[in-house]
Amino acid sequence: MASLFSLSFFLKLVSGEVFIHCLEDDLHENFVSHLMSGLLQAGVEPSLVAVGVLSEKFMPSITRFQIGIVVFTKAYIESSRCVEDLLRIIECHETYGLMIIPVFYDTDQSFLVRVSEENFRNARRAQRRAEAQAKIRITADSGEIYDKRMRPKAKTMQNFSLSRALNRVRNLPTWDESKHRDDAELVEEIVKSVLAKLDRALPVTKFPVELETHVKNVIELFENQPNKVCKIGIWGMGGSGKTTLAKAIYNKIPFTFGDKSFIQDIRKVCQTDGRSGLVQLQEQLLSDVLKYVKIESGEMEKTTIENRLSGKKLFIVLDDVNDIDQLKHLCGNGIWFLAGSVIIITTRHLDLLYQHKVDYVYEMDELNENDSVELFSWHAFREAKPREDFIKLARSTVAYCGGLPLALEVLGSYLSKRSENEWRSVLSKLEIIPNTQIQNILRISFDGLCNEMEKDIFLDVCCFFIGKERDYVTEILNGCGLHADIGIKVLIERGLVKIENKNKLAMHHLLRDMGREIVRQTSTMQLGKRSRLWLPKDVLDVLTKNTGTEAIVGLSLNTKLTNSDSFKADAFKEMKTLRFLQLDHVRLTGDYGYLSKQLRCISWQGFSLEHIPNNFYLEGAIVMDFQHSNLRLLWKEPTVLPWLKILNLSHSKYLTETPDFSKLPSLEKLILKHCVSLGKVHQSIGDLHNLLLINLKGCTNLSNLPSETYKLKSLKTLILSGCLKIDIFKEDIMHMKSLKTLISHNTAVKQVPISVVSSKSIGYIQVDEGKGLSRTVLHSIILSWMSHTFNTLYRMRPFRGISPSLASMNVEHNDLVDLAPILRTILNLRTVLVQCVTEYLILQQVTAILEEVQQVRRVTWTTSTQLSNHPFSPYSIQFGGYQEEVFNALRKSIYDEELAARQTGKVFVPSDNYPHWLAYKNEGHSVNFTVPDNFHMDGMILCVEHLSRLGDPTQYLICVLMVNYTKCTIQLFNRETLTSLNDVDWHGVISHMGCGDKLEIFIIFEKGFEVQKTAVYLVCNDQLTEESNLTSCLSSIGGHVGQIDDKESVGGAEPMLRIHI
Repeated sequence: MASLFSLSFFLKLVSGEVFIHCLEDDLHENFVSHLMSGLLQAGVEPSLVAVGVLSEKFMPSITRFQIGIVVFTKAYIESSRCVEDLLRIIECHETYGLMIIPVFYDTDQSFLVRVSEENFRNARRAQRRAEAQAKIRITADSGEIYDKRMRPKAKTMQNFSLSRALNRVRNLPTWDESKHRDDAELVEEIVKSVLAKLDRALPVTKFPVELETHVKNVIELFENQPNKVCKIGIWGMGGSGKTTLAKAIYNKIPFTFGDKSFIQDIRKVCQTDGRSGLVQLQEQLLSDVLKYVKIESGEMEKTTIENRLSGKKLFIVLDDVNDIDQLKHLCGNGIWFLAGSVIIITTRHLDLLYQHKVDYVYEMDELNENDSVELFSWHAFREAKPREDFIKLARSTVAYCGGLPLALEVLGSYLSKRSENEWRSVLSKLEIIPNTQIQNILRISFDGLCNEMEKDIFLDVCCFFIGKERDYVTEILNGCGLHADIGIKVLIERGLVKIENKNKLAMHHLLRDMGREIVRQTSTMQLGKRSRLWLPKDVLDVLTKNTGTEAIVGLSLNTKLTNSDSFKADAFKEMKTLRFLQLDHVRLTGDYGYLSKQLRCISWQGFSLEHIPNNFYLEGAIVMDFQHSNLRLLWKEPTVLPWLKILNLSHSKYLTETPDFSKLPSLEKLILKHCVSLGKVHQSIGDLHNLLLINLKGCTNLSNLPSETYKLKSLKTLILSGCLKIDIFKEDIMHMKSLKTLISHNTAVKQVPISVVSSKSIGYIQVDEGKGLSRTVLHSIILSWMSHTFNTLYRMRPFRGISPSLASMNVEHNDLVDLAPILRTILNLRTVLVQCVTEYLILQQVTAILEEVQQVRRVTWTTSTQLSNHPFSPYSIQFGGYQEEVFNALRKSIYDEELAARQTGKVFVPSDNYPHWLAYKNEGHSVNFTVPDNFHMDGMILCVEHLSRLGDPTQYLICVLMVNYTKCTIQLFNRETLTSLNDVDWHGVISHMGCGDKLEIFIIFEKGFEVQKTAVYLVCNDQLTEESNLTSCLSSIGGHVGQIDDKESVGGAEPMLRIHI
C-alpha cells in the first residue's frame, strides 16, 4: 500500500484535506497503513508525503491542506532530513493556519525533549568554536562585519532549527501510542480528532439575514426526538431559500451526531441522466456513509441501500426532490434507519411530503419588509441599510421582489455600483420584461406541472383570476374542461398558488409575472397571436386593429383605465376559441354574432344595452356577470342556457323582473343584490332543482317571493336583508329541507313562524331589528322567552319548541332581554348574542347567567380537595381560521412548560408573548383583557388549567361566555358549537370586538372540573406571516374536534383536546 504513495503521486496533488508526513522507512509500518485505512473509511482521503518532498516549489500545495499528521518515530527525530520538511510544516501552521496532529509511535515526548536539548547543546558548542576561530575586520565604510569563517556551518544551523521546531511541536496536543491499548484504538482516536477539526461546511449565502432563526426553528423540531426517525419537509416556491436553509442546518450538525450526507440537485440530476442519475445519487449516499461507491445491479438498488444503511443513525438531506420515486430509492419510508436519524427533504411539491408522511412541514415564507431591505442592501451596497440617496429606489426594488430572497440577491447584485438613472431604467424595464435569471428559477415549477391542463389553469389564474374566489374560478375552469378541482389543488401544493382570506386565489407577483412572461414569449411582436390578453394597451391595440386570432382564449379589458370605451363587434370575428371574456364598461356596436361560441365566462359590468341581443350566443356559458348594467330584461325571449351555474345581475338599477328560469336547469347561484327596481321574481324559480343560493339583498321594491320559492329542495342560503317591503315568512319555509342560512335583517318582518326555528335544517338565522320599521325580530319567540321588565329574579318557563339545529340568534338593542331564565333552552343554540344598554345591565346579566348555570348543571367554583393529588392538565379551544401552525406552536409551549411543572408542581399555562400571539392569563375560570390598538386579530385560542379525574373534558364543557364591557354585549357558545367552530362563528366573535374593547371570557364546566387558571391568546396573522414559520404537515382547514394521539403527547401528559377551524 505504501508504495502507491510516492513522490510522483504527490506531484499530482494541488489541494486536499489531510496529509501524513513520515519517513519512507516508516511507510512499511502497519500503523501507517491502519491510519490510512481508518481515514478512508471515515470519508477522508489522505495524501502520504515522504520526508524530503517538501521543497519550496511544493509549498503552495501544502498550504491548501487543512491538517497535517506528523508521525514521529525515533528514526524520524534522529534523521537530519526531517529538518527542512518539519520547519516548512511549522511555517504553514503559523502562517496559513495548517493544523498539525503530532503522533508519537514507538517513542514519546521525552525522547523528543532529549533530542531537542542535545541538538541545542551541539549547536551552541559548534557556534562557540566558530566564533573563537573567526577574525573580525572593521572598515570605515561598512562598520563591523563578520568574516565568512565566523558564520555557523550548515550542520550548526540545522541543529538550531530542529531544536526550535521540536520545541514548537512539544506545545501542540499530541497522540502517544504508549497511552493506548493497541493501534486500532489509537487510529480511532486520531480519526475522531481529524473529523472534529475538518471544516467540511457547505457553502452558504454570504449574507444570512434571518437564516439563524430558521435554522434554530427546524433543529428544535428534531433535536428532542431520539426515539424515532424524524422526517422534515422544507417547502416553498423557487428562490425562497430552501436549499440555503438545508445547508445551514447541515453545517450545524456535529460529527458526533452520526453519519451525514447531503444529496444536492436531485431533480436536476434525475432529469438530466434519468435512471442512471438516480443510481449516481444512491452511490453518493453510500459513499458518504459507508465509502461504498458501486451498485452492481439496477434491480438491487433499493435493497442495497436498505441492507447497507439499516440500523445506522444518519442525518440525510435530500435537496430539490420532485418525484416520490426518488424518496423511495434514497430513504424508503425511513424505517431503514436507526431511531434518532433525521431526514430533511427540500421540495416545491407539498403533495410529495404528504405522500411520504413527513412529521413536519416547514414552509419558507417571504421575508418581511425590514429583512428584505437588509438582505437587498447587503448585496447592493455591502452594508445593512441603503445609502441615503438611494433609499426610495431601494424600497421600490424591494417591493418589486416581494420578500423573495432570490430576487433580492439577484437584483441587489445587478444594481450594485450603478447610477440612479440606471436603477430607474432597470425598474421601468422590469414592469414589462421580468429578470431572466429570476424567471428561469421560478419557471422550474411551471415546467414541472404534469400536463397542459394544469399549465393552462396556472396561466389563466396569472392573467385573470388573482383575487377571485376559489369556487367561482373552479366552476369556470371546469366548464372549460380543465378539471380545476384537482388542478388548483396541485398548484397550491406546488407553491404556485395560495389561498387567502375568504377562500380567494393569490400568488406571489413574481410568479404572476413569470406566467405572464410565458404568454408574452409565445408571440413577442404580434399581440393577436398570444393566448391571453390582459394589459389594456395590448387589448386596445388588438381590438382597434382587428388583429385577433384563434390563439386568444382569454381577454380582459376595463375601459375605466383607458380613454376608449367603444369598439366594433367584428373585432372578435377571428377569436373563435375565446372562452373567457371580461369587458367592463365597454360599449360594443354591431353584430354580437361575431362573439365566440366557446364562451364559458362573460363578465360585462356596465353592459349598456337594455337586454341581451338574441344573436349573442351564450349556450356554453357557465358564469354570466352583468353587474351595474342597464338591463331592464335579461332577454326578450326565454333562452336555453343548459350549463349556466352563476347569474349575477347585482346593481342593475333598471331591472324590473327576473328572467324565466325554466331554461336554466343547472343554475346554482342567483345574485341580484341592490336591484332597486326589481318587483317580481318569476314563478319558474321553483324549477331550479340545483339552486344553492338566492341573494336579494337591498331589493327595496320587492314585496314578496313566489310560493314556488319555498319548494326549492336544494337551496342552502337565502338572503333578504334590506328588502324593506317583505313583511312575512310563509309557513311553507319548513319544506326547504336544505336551507342552512337565513339572513333577513332590516326588513318589514314583524313575526317569524314557528317553523323557522323548529326547522331541523336551518343552522344560522340573522333577523335583526330594522331601522324604525319593525320590532325586534323573532318577535313571537322572544316574548315567549323573555320577561317584559328587566328582573333577574323573574323566571319564565323555557320555550320548548326550539330546534336543536338552530345555529345563532342575534338579539340587538334590546334592554328588556333577560338571558338567564332561558339558559336551558339557549344551550341548544350554537350562539346567542345579546346587546345591553349599559354596563350595569350587562353585569347583572352575567351574574344571573352564572347563577343559573350553577343551578342547572350544579357547577362548582370551589377547590376540590379530593382532586389535589391529581396532575393539572391543559385544555384548549381555538377560534379563527388557518391557524393550525400557531396552535401547534402553542401546544408545544404548553407541553414544554408542563414537563417542568411536573417537577415543580407549579401550574404551567404559558403566558409568554410571541411574534404570532399575545397572551393574557388569570386565576380561576375567567380571563379579562383589552384588545390592543392597531391589532388585526385573525384567531383566538383559549386555554384552561384544570384538575380532574373525569375523562374527555369536552363532555363536561357547558359553554363559553364572552362579555364585552365596552360594547355591552354578551355572546354565548354552547359545547356543540365549540367542537365544530366555523367561519360564521368566528365572524360573530370578531365583528363585535374592536381595538380598545375590554372583554372577559368565562369557560364553564360541570361539577368535577376545578379550573385553576385561564389564558387567552390573541393571534395576529400578519405577524405570523412575517415572523413565524412553524407549519405542521398535518394542518388542515375545516372545523373538527379530536384528541392528539398519545404518541404526540409529551412526557405522559394527558392529550390536549384540539378544536380548530
